[in-house]
Amino acid sequence: MNCEYETIIGLEVHAELSTKTKIYCGCTTEFGGEVNTHCCPVCLGLPGSLPKLNKKVVEYAIAAGLATNCSITKVTNTARKNYFYPDCPKNYQITQDEFPICREGYIEIETSDGKIKKIGIERIHIEEDAGKLIHAPSGTYVDYNRTGVPLIEIVTKPDIRTPEEARLYLEKLKSILQYIEVSDCKMEEGSLRCDANISIRPKGQEEFGVKSEVKNMNSFKAVEKALDYERLRHIELENKGGRIAQETRRWDETTSSTITMRSKEKAHDYRYFPEPDLVTLSIDDEWIDKIKSALPEMPDAKKERFKKEYSLLEYDAAILTSNKMLSIFYEKCVGECKDPKAASNWVMGEMLRLMNESQKDIKDILVTPKDLGELIKLIISGTISGTIAKKVFAEMFETGKSPNAIVKEKGLVQNNDEDFIKDVVIKVLSENPQSVADIKNGKDRAIGFLVGQVMKASKGKANPSMANKILKDELSKM
Repeated sequence: MNCEYETIIGLEVHAELSTKTKIYCGCTTEFGGEVNTHCCPVCLGLPGSLPKLNKKVVEYAIAAGLATNCSITKVTNTARKNYFYPDCPKNYQITQDEFPICREGYIEIETSDGKIKKIGIERIHIEEDAGKLIHAPSGTYVDYNRTGVPLIEIVTKPDIRTPEEARLYLEKLKSILQYIEVSDCKMEEGSLRCDANISIRPKGQEEFGVKSEVKNMNSFKAVEKALDYERLRHIELENKGGRIAQETRRWDETTSSTITMRSKEKAHDYRYFPEPDLVTLSIDDEWIDKIKSALPEMPDAKKERFKKEYSLLEYDAAILTSNKMLSIFYEKCVGECKDPKAASNWVMGEMLRLMNESQKDIKDILVTPKDLGELIKLIISGTISGTIAKKVFAEMFETGKSPNAIVKEKGLVQNNDEDFIKDVVIKVLSENPQSVADIKNGKDRAIGFLVGQVMKASKGKANPSMANKILKDELSKM
């Protein structure tokens, strides 16, 4: 029998921390490198080796907790999570169990209907990463370079109700972690990974349904698609009277479906016990206050400031503050050109378009905020037209040259000579009698076509506003 269901989603996010060395030894955390060259007796768990906790890992975890409205646990410790897996050389993982470093936080998201929703964070704890399996035709090999890289695991409460909310939460969390610079959040390098738990229940029912866990999602869009697939799969099984199995599934991008990996009918017994080689960690208020005072302006606060200070719309401010480096770029550009709206239009328009097309991150582009500000000033002063500015910006993006250098090299200065523009207008009108007749018959759209022809005839150099005015003056005489 069909009924209306409610979806329950919880997320577990692993974020690799941007420390230079691993969590319990001095090996580098640098991504890549020859296999099994970034490891030592400690991260390989060889007999007689002893771990030493990296202080920076604790500070980054506290910063993440403060930025997500968590309470910081003053006295905490680490624990051994015992399990066998080929990429876990010690047969246990040093993590946290009963006393996570951060608890009871939340992140606010704005849903598609404009409502603010609070997603609870149950805990944030520190732990070490495992190695990486490499599958080849001749067999499966293990690269231990990633072993011991520091992680924070951020676990939500079961507060998420739609796949879209899950994506919005992840986007917000990524933005926060990047703002406080504790993780680069590069999903393509595995420094941000997400597992999702999903179940359904009839609306009004308090008891949770049987959940499935979904892994192997390499983008936020994949998370949304995988959860939507699972939601529909659960509902279909329930409506048909089938049985939902508690299991772990993986997302297959090629088939846009989830596939069973393993059953989770029995709870794993990891036999947690306190890590005997590491001491209890005491965190005092002075240490917390020091970390708190060093936190930057957060995305939500910056968005509100941008709206107020630069008179930006909600959407524009949200886009410009979604990425810390993008927000810095924008503010520097405004400082140069003194026109917040024009800077917003160019950053969100041409710049983001070319970045998406070239798949470049903002830190990799050749255009500087100063040069974009200079380009905007050239438009404001009437030196170049908006049409020419787009061509200039494309070359700036490609070469890194300044706008003034490009305009000078290519002779792109806008022509403000009224006599020159008038001659072009008269020529265009004589060559387009049908458009002139259309305008006389009330079809004002033809004016736009004629302005375009004037710009084309002048090779984009005619001042558009002057061309428009002269065109209307000449038409009124006909």
